[in-house]
Amino acid sequence: MPVAAVLLVAALVVGYFHVSLDWLGPDRPALGWTVFGLALALLALLMLWQIRNVQLGRPHTRPGIVIPVLMSLSVLVFAAGYFVLTRDPGEFSGLRTRLDALYFTLATLATVGYGDITPHGQSARAVTMLQILYNFVFLTAAATALSQHVRSRAGRHRTRDDEGT
Repeated sequence: MPVAAVLLVAALVVGYFHVSLDWLGPDRPALGWTVFGLALALLALLMLWQIRNVQLGRPHTRPGIVIPVLMSLSVLVFAAGYFVLTRDPGEFSGLRTRLDALYFTLATLATVGYGDITPHGQSARAVTMLQILYNFVFLTAAATALSQHVRSRAGRHRTRDDEGT
């Protein structure tokens, strides 16, 4: 992953831990669900656009930077969503902090599910199912496109090295 992508992801993680989410939660459920849905829709569209660019071999695209950033941002949006859901009593067992929310998001992404944090409420279960589906569709496709891009670049470098000898 290029240095720019690492720095952007680091900035996003710092932002995740510092941005106030107090304006979302059970007091304003319509706003919370709208922001969450729009964020995921925008990320999905940007990811599909990047995947399309990789598939078409479009020059001047930066999938080595953009795809890891979009994937990381997707994880952070789900983590923020889970953190906001903790304000609604009965939604989660074992999830209290932003770190807990990020941990649960990554455990769900990796499909390891240790069972220490469990969704009990209907909203928490709906978001968890949405994350699982999102992981299957968008993050898997994005990871495939990124690996295709890396293989393609490696093949071009190998061909140039072979021609140079």
